[in-house]
Amino acid sequence: MSSQTGKTLIVTGASSGIGSACAARLIADGAHVVGADLKEPSESAGGGRAGWSFFQVDVTNEESVAALVAKACDVSGRVDGVVNAAGVAGGGPVHLLDAAEWNRVIAVNLTGTFLVAKHVITQMLTQERVGGERGSVVTIASIEGLEGTAGGSAYSASKGGVVLLTKNMAIDYGGMGIRVNTICPGFIDTPMTRPGIFELPGMEQISADFVREHKLHRFGQPEEVAAVASFLLSTDASFVTGHAMVVDGGYVAGRDHGVTTLMGLEGP
Repeated sequence: MSSQTGKTLIVTGASSGIGSACAARLIADGAHVVGADLKEPSESAGGGRAGWSFFQVDVTNEESVAALVAKACDVSGRVDGVVNAAGVAGGGPVHLLDAAEWNRVIAVNLTGTFLVAKHVITQMLTQERVGGERGSVVTIASIEGLEGTAGGSAYSASKGGVVLLTKNMAIDYGGMGIRVNTICPGFIDTPMTRPGIFELPGMEQISADFVREHKLHRFGQPEEVAAVASFLLSTDASFVTGHAMVVDGGYVAGRDHGVTTLMGLEGP
């Protein structure tokens, strides 16, 4: 039996990147996935397969989010879990950052996470426990929610907020049988990061430096984050809550600054 068999799970940001990979993984693991995004999904997310339904949803709009949860309940009468993967990039040094851009990033990344969690948890509180649990919530933060990055400002602030929001929800709802965890990915090879940031003109050396500071010397893949999301939603993680799980190829382990090369520790 797959780890998500019989579950109804919501995935926001399901049309691309990490959200798409999470949807595909959870379907493969046996769940019915209710995908949500502003844009239509790619074939790799659900692809019209059994175990997949999709709704256009604006996570910054509370009515839209409430309707999503209601539609998910139509599948089996309950929501067993959610992956909050909807997110946008954005930032810059604060003296150059327009307030509208700040508000956009915070609205999607932090307020959107809050609204989805609010309505999913409200539903979970009405559900009977299954295997001791009413449900599991997984948010997607970032290593930039744990430490700063030059020019990060709005993005880092939004993801730092997601980390602490997650911990607070874990405290509030643990006694009710609801686990809440967050994933803090490193730099993942998605349309938002590679063409959107690291392939811009002038970013060649900066991109190479970022790759090097991942101790595995590569960017991560969305499927590697999805594997962790599936674990956190599964009964294998039944004693894991309030955790910020870093999936970053060693990025936040500490800085290298080229010392491993001097020590002859570069692999072939």
